[in-house]
Formats: sequence, structure tokens, C-alpha cells
Amino acid sequence: MGGWAIAVHGGAGVDPNLPPHRQEEAKKLLTRCLNLGISALRSNHSAIDVVEQVVSELETDPLFNSGRGSALAANGTVEMEASIMDGNGRRCGAVSGLTTVKNPVSLARLVMDKSPHSYLAFSGAEDFARQQGVELVENEYFITEENVGMLKLAKEANTIVFDYRIPAVGSDTCSAVAESRFQMNGLPISVYAPETVGCVVVDSQGRCAAATSTGGLMNKMNGRIGDSPLIGAGTYACNLCGVSCTGEGEAIIRGTLAREVAAVMEYKGLGLQEAVDFVIKERLDEGFAGLIAVSNKGDVACGFNTTGMFRGCATEDGFMEVNIWE
Repeated sequence: MGGWAIAVHGGAGVDPNLPPHRQEEAKKLLTRCLNLGISALRSNHSAIDVVEQVVSELETDPLFNSGRGSALAANGTVEMEASIMDGNGRRCGAVSGLTTVKNPVSLARLVMDKSPHSYLAFSGAEDFARQQGVELVENEYFITEENVGMLKLAKEANTIVFDYRIPAVGSDTCSAVAESRFQMNGLPISVYAPETVGCVVVDSQGRCAAATSTGGLMNKMNGRIGDSPLIGAGTYACNLCGVSCTGEGEAIIRGTLAREVAAVMEYKGLGLQEAVDFVIKERLDEGFAGLIAVSNKGDVACGFNTTGMFRGCATEDGFMEVNIWE
């Protein structure tokens, strides 16, 4: 066994002009969450407990696009989704269409542990949350002033905005958003990816786990489900590895990106970083995405084909880094 390892992400696709103070804020949050995970791993917490704890911390901070600070759907509300998977026995839980659940990842964990199912959505998921007594808040809790402004810009530009945290400077922002569009399934979308959050962990017993949580895309159609709650697309864990993806959900779904990392390790015998590189290069077609991964040997890896990815990782032997760019 190579000891424990952990990686976190706050989304792939970063505006190259992101102001330095915003970069520092993101790095600080990722570092805080990594340290939380490290101390839990040093106290012998299981991989599945650590990914839930770290992702719920990321959901509680409004900086990234999950939980509080989620992207707004076309009608101005928040619809959150999350998934969690325990590589030990390949157990999983997922939720979509949440509007009042403070920590979607914890509800996903309860779906895995306390329900006969793997995936609950919309009113059924909200009913289950009430039955389980999880913390509920008004939908307004998730809506930040910044996101209301970005939804307005997205509507004016008639686009779905990926990285909706590009600073709104003057009146040129709207035309800048409009000009930076490319197609998603034939529809205009702006160039940068949403800042979904995720965590992957291998504990000192060699057990792998992964969790991913998102608020989706700014100005998305109501009821749209992305890759984050889909097991095998946005999240996957097995006895070999744990993977969490971020970026253009539709492309990640088509490429079953997270499962593909495990598959090429299993069937091609690739090492973790080799598998990640192969999948980013060969399985995204025209799409843009990034992912973080750990292996049961204590390796940690990441890969992305976007301008950057908010990410951090640490291993038991003392290695730790937090990065945004290549």
C-alpha cells in the first residue's frame, strides 16, 4: 500500500483574466479543504467519510458552483445535484433537482446508506431529505447577488454561461460573453466551464471513494441534469481508483469519463496518470473537461484540456500542492 492520498477540485475552465485576488481566494479555500481531509485521514477516517466531509465544506462556501453559490437556472432558481461512490463494494448514491437541501452531497450519502435506491431526484429527493431530517433552507439561501447579475447577462446574450464568475466589468461584459460562444449540442454556450466541486480519496487501507457536487450551468433549462450526479460520468470509484470530473457535462456524459479511467486501468493495464491522460485526450471528442483521480496504491493524478482547473492534492508522504494553471 502506498498510503493515503487526496485530491480536490473547484472546476475546470478558468478565465485567463481571473483577477489575482480571486485566484488567491480559490487557492485558500482549496487549501483549507485539503487540510480538513488530511487531518481526517491522519485520524484514520474512511475514504467515503472524508470525501463527504470535504465536498460538504466546499458546498457551504459560496466561492464555487455548488450548494450556496450555485448557478441559476433559466427561471432564476437553483437546482443542485451531487453524487458519492464508495469503491469498497461499489456502493453509490446520487441526487438531482434539489432546491432546499443545504448539503446535497450528504443527501446523496443518505440515498446510498439509508434508501433501497441509488438515485433520487426533484420532489422525491426533497421528500426523502425531510424524512431523513437533513438541514433544509429556503432557496434564496443559495442565490447570491453575483449570480443574479450573471443570469441577467446570460439572458441578454442568449447563452448558457459556463464560467459565470468572469468579473462583470462595465457594459462590455455582455458582448464579451456573446462573442466567446461555441456550440453545446448545437446551442450557443460561452467558452469556460462551470466550477463544479469534487473530492477523491484513497485511505490508508487502500479504499477509494469519490464525490462530486454542482449547481449546474447558468441559464440552463430547468430540469437539465449534468454529469455530476451520474455514476460513471461525473463520479466513479471501484477497488482500483476514485475519479471526479468537471467541465462540459454533456461531453463528460457522452464519454462516460470517470468510468473510462477505471476501465483503461483495468483492461489496458495503464497506471493512474497514464489512464487520466489517455481519457482526456481520447474520450472527450470536441468537449472540454478536467478530472482528479486517486489509485488504491496511493497515487494521485489530474488532467484537463481547458485553460486551467482549480485543484489541489496531497499524499501521506508529505507532498501537497494547490494549482489553477498548467
